[in-house]
Amino acid sequence: MNEEQALSSIEALRKQEISELTIKKTDFLFFRDILVKQEDFKHFRGIAQRGGDILYHYSETPRS
Repeated sequence: MNEEQALSSIEALRKQEISELTIKKTDFLFFRDILVKQEDFKHFRGIAQRGGDILYHYSETPRS
């Protein structure tokens, strides 16, 4: 995964073109570095899956 792919995936999730986004364990740290720079970072929720992959959802209300 590169920065362009990460940003387009974040944008698709934000616009709800996709309902969820799975990030592989090997891409997690890179993806997270990009995700935390987003203004609406607190609207993204990541749920760890068995095996280390992360499943992200976008919520209209930010987490606290």
